[in-house]
Amino acid sequence: MDITIRRAQPDEYTALGEITAQAYLEDGLLDFGESDEYLGELRDVAKRATAADVLVATTGPHLLGGVTFVPSGGPMADIAQPGEAEIRMLAVAKEARGHGAGETLVRACVERARATDGCVRVVLSTQHTMHSAHRIYERLGFTRTPARDWNPIPHLDDITLLTYELTF
Repeated sequence: MDITIRRAQPDEYTALGEITAQAYLEDGLLDFGESDEYLGELRDVAKRATAADVLVATTGPHLLGGVTFVPSGGPMADIAQPGEAEIRMLAVAKEARGHGAGETLVRACVERARATDGCVRVVLSTQHTMHSAHRIYERLGFTRTPARDWNPIPHLDDITLLTYELTF
């Protein structure tokens, strides 16, 4: 499959938002399902695109998935510190999985981070159950950073995100 990575276009925001939302819902990644507050964030690609680089994977006219690349802090960064870029909201449509779109999106983020002045590391957060994503990260050289694991909803004890980093 010939996969192209490029910036998302405004006319793709709705479709990418739905791919992202459905990926999280279908994989059981939202603790509160359809009523999870985070679902709105996943669907709001336009908001992400104002504060970060939203990339898409395509093959021909088909949108396969996307990722949010945060080059240097700002409102879209969850854990990035100075000198770090962050990868967020990696999602691939269910029917497009297993063909390299996810890995190609992560590679594109790493390449962008390396080209960012002052950037020495890429960081990301992931859920315990995102095993396919973990395999991609580890295959590309990311390592676990347990000291940075965190809880996005502190009043709920059972939601801890795992963190990974890739240092150049």
